Amino acid sequence: MHFWGWLALTLCTVVASEADLLPVGYEASQTPREFVVAFIMEALTIAVVPFALWMFRWRPVGRRLQEGGEGALLRWSLFRLYMLILPMVANALLYYAFMNVAFGYMGIILFLSLFFIYPSKARCQQELKEHQPHDRQP
Repeated sequence: MHFWGWLALTLCTVVASEADLLPVGYEASQTPREFVVAFIMEALTIAVVPFALWMFRWRPVGRRLQEGGEGALLRWSLFRLYMLILPMVANALLYYAFMNVAFGYMGIILFLSLFFIYPSKARCQQELKEHQPHDRQP
């Protein structure tokens, strides 16, 4: 529900904006504000995409996954999912507020990145198995 619900909400926002049911371009004349918001969203997108894809390989997170089992996996998977979903939704809204294609492109990048971390049960079990301590023989 977390994954598909947010995608549906974003799609509804896009459809409603394209059908002129929501206001479009109401911030288009705010050039300094647009620059600052675009810079923040670009920096956030550039930072969040690689980190979300790499996060489970990071030792502190891997350690917590080992210690916490499936409960920790669920929490960290949702955290990773929302790291990409929230900026994607924000970029969709900002695209229609400023009518700046940079926000649209960042939203598309975040949307495509979501499918690399889609929290299916099989993927979650595989990621949990990857972080289990292995018995090594000396």
